[in-house]
Amino acid sequence: MSRVVDNTKLTLFAGPCVIESESLTYEIAKTIKDIAVKHDLPFTFKASFDKANRTSLSAFRGLDMTEGLRILNRIKTELSIPVVTDIHLPEQAKPVAEVVDIIQIPAFLCRQTDLLVSAAYTGKPVLVKKGQFLAPWDMENVVQKIRNSGNDKIMLCERGTTFGYNTLVVDMTSIVEMKKLGYPVIFDATHSVQKPGGKGDSTGGNREYVEYLAKAALAVGADALFFEVHPDPDAALSDGQNMVKLSDFEDMVLRLKKIHDAVH
Repeated sequence: MSRVVDNTKLTLFAGPCVIESESLTYEIAKTIKDIAVKHDLPFTFKASFDKANRTSLSAFRGLDMTEGLRILNRIKTELSIPVVTDIHLPEQAKPVAEVVDIIQIPAFLCRQTDLLVSAAYTGKPVLVKKGQFLAPWDMENVVQKIRNSGNDKIMLCERGTTFGYNTLVVDMTSIVEMKKLGYPVIFDATHSVQKPGGKGDSTGGNREYVEYLAKAALAVGADALFFEVHPDPDAALSDGQNMVKLSDFEDMVLRLKKIHDAVH
């Protein structure tokens, strides 16, 4: 097994839900990098060039892949930080792999065999978010699709499970169960507080629970934490109800670091 997360330090995956503009995305990346460097924390920047699963046809999806990858490459190069983004189609894997350090598979698409195989064939680490509709042990089949395609650089991500209509619940034992598969498990603290479709034509959420869930995830052994962060979440063009305010991020990270260090 090839481990791509070192959990001896609090490891962060963070950034905006979607690339809204080059200047805003760069600002967020630079601010989080400064926090990570200041406190000696491993950090991978995350942003999507396209949100292909928005609730409404009229919702903002992001920039096109070419422009999005150009911005991610600039951030990776100028700030000297690894980057991760998600793909939605098998044909996106190869061009995305030329820029990013990690390929992410969205939760809704975690069973799509062609998508998993195309990501595996790039040789890049593959981060798969567990579908809201799956049991944690069902991720063994996802792992085998990637492994049998010649790639052992795998990460799994817990982001909540469907619990009735427009509601998610996080079963912390899911982290424990997925860790039994032998790969790092990341906890997505912001998507876990979503209320999918909860606002009718968009997704709602409750960001006040983000830190509580992140603390619990670290306590049960999550290897890293995933956050979506924005300077003004209420004005964000995607997932604003779930995102952490950029100005609050450092203090929250320091509180979480205490939990991490106590566990490890």
